[in-house]
Amino acid sequence: MPTDADRSTAGDEKGLSVVASPEAHVTRGEAAQAISNALVRLLRDYTGRGPTQAYTTITDSHVIVVLRDALLKAERSLVKDGHPDAVIDMRRRFQRTMKGALVEAVERHTGREVLAFLSDHHIDPDIAVEVFILKPRDGGDLVDGANGADGASAA
Repeated sequence: MPTDADRSTAGDEKGLSVVASPEAHVTRGEAAQAISNALVRLLRDYTGRGPTQAYTTITDSHVIVVLRDALLKAERSLVKDGHPDAVIDMRRRFQRTMKGALVEAVERHTGREVLAFLSDHHIDPDIAVEVFILKPRDGGDLVDGANGADGASAA
């Protein structure tokens, strides 16, 4: 995992926040796009099918990824047959199994350590959310100000 010495956030000449590394100059928007793509890929690899849409928002204190249309055909059949709780339970098991890979992807693309990972899924409409709470910089607070959010989507 990169450390803050390897990657850090700074403002560019336009005042935009960027994730900088020795290898590349990456904006928050580019990092958000990379996280969206990585999570879609991981879900596809673990479950056989990824969501059709993903949108990632990065702030100074957290990363939120909203995923749409992620349920498998078998899960939709269970829901139709009256077993949505079984689907939610299975989705939570998937998330526990994938936690390490999901956290690693966010840490790699943000250059920040993830303190906590939270996940949930809503059946109808089919929307999931992955929340990654980032370690504060230099002893900072966990609460964001009004500034500093960028987002990107992937399908």
